Amino acid sequence: MTRLSLASFKKWFTTPQTTDHIDRGNFINVQIDAIGVGLASAAAPFLPVYLTRLGAGTFEVGLLTSMPALTGLVLSIPLGQFLQRQKNIVPWFSLARLLVIASYALTGIISFFLSGHLAIVGILSIWALATIPQTLVAIAFSVVMNNVAGPTGRYELMTRRWSILGLTTTLTVILVGQMLDDIQFPLNYQVMFLFLSIGGLISYYFSSHINLPDSEPFESHAHNFREQIQEFVQQISQEKPFVSFTVKRFIFLTGTTLAAPLFPVYFVRVLNAPDSWIATINTAQTAILILGYFLWTRISRRYGSRAVLLATTFGISFYPLLTGLSHTYYPIPLYAGLSGIFQAGLNLVFFDELMKRVPVQYSATFVSAAQSIQYLSSILAPFLGTYLSNTFGFTPAFATSSIISLLGFLLFLNEEGTLIGVKSLFHGKLRFRR
Repeated sequence: MTRLSLASFKKWFTTPQTTDHIDRGNFINVQIDAIGVGLASAAAPFLPVYLTRLGAGTFEVGLLTSMPALTGLVLSIPLGQFLQRQKNIVPWFSLARLLVIASYALTGIISFFLSGHLAIVGILSIWALATIPQTLVAIAFSVVMNNVAGPTGRYELMTRRWSILGLTTTLTVILVGQMLDDIQFPLNYQVMFLFLSIGGLISYYFSSHINLPDSEPFESHAHNFREQIQEFVQQISQEKPFVSFTVKRFIFLTGTTLAAPLFPVYFVRVLNAPDSWIATINTAQTAILILGYFLWTRISRRYGSRAVLLATTFGISFYPLLTGLSHTYYPIPLYAGLSGIFQAGLNLVFFDELMKRVPVQYSATFVSAAQSIQYLSSILAPFLGTYLSNTFGFTPAFATSSIISLLGFLLFLNEEGTLIGVKSLFHGKLRFRR
């Protein structure tokens, strides 16, 4: 039994056998980096809850989502151009990640010196500054992971990375949830933020040891800012599949992002959920991701990415609606778990489908363009969500979120080739049953 468990554990850190494009050293560094990120990620769902318990309203909680989006919208393309000019972006990736995670430590520290509204302003200020390295991480992550995985290893690499990250986060959230109930507020949150920021050091060490070959820096022929914009627009517009995918993804993500700042406020103020139950909800959503990644990887091998894209965009669209129709927090972990299954596939397929449409030599440029479009939805949607919840109530706001997400699903459904993938999925199931 011990040998079997040890062998199973080692398999997580061995190079996938389905591809020979992944360097073993890079693969291991990516997976251990995920442990550090997973520790820090356990603090993320409690940050808006902490602000809410300090007295922050839906607008201030919504800023946690909108601030990174606003910074990303403004700086994503310039930072993408900056990374495109670098021979190797790994050092920038690891340093930016460290700075983001260090913001949790600063959140815990500043809470010792400020209280009430001043603490809310101080915490929001910290995370406003953190949006700059957050934007850099968002761009560099896709480029680095794509280079590590190669053209055929994206599902394998990201399944194992995100599974390890999810397992680490799940176990940590369980412990954190119990600790928050046992220690008096606000000391419980302060200790948690300080302790979990240790994950940043782990992440920095191993991510900085990812070894990628230097690339040829992009040399622009533009002589001024106007010509740079024209060159960028022309470069992006020539890739029609990339433009089509990012627009459809924009609509879908607008729906899901609309509900993001509403969940913690709804759990605390409407459902009166204690911290232990909020931890249970987050645990259910993150724990099931681990199974979901392996499930959707197998489905993608058999039926293709398009079937995964359709199933996940359809399934996850109902989570906000089901939550909004609930009058108690007891069924929420079930809904969160179901959404986690679809979220796992969505993470994989969005990453894979995007990178399929990105020219390798201009990865940073195209990823930054995709991120800027995504940030636009992250700016508009949270404010729309808070407006709808304040004006009409939480249930209509959650329902609107689901409707917009389903519209995105319909656009992917209408995409050429998707229906073929769906037919093959159902045909395969029928054959299997026989």
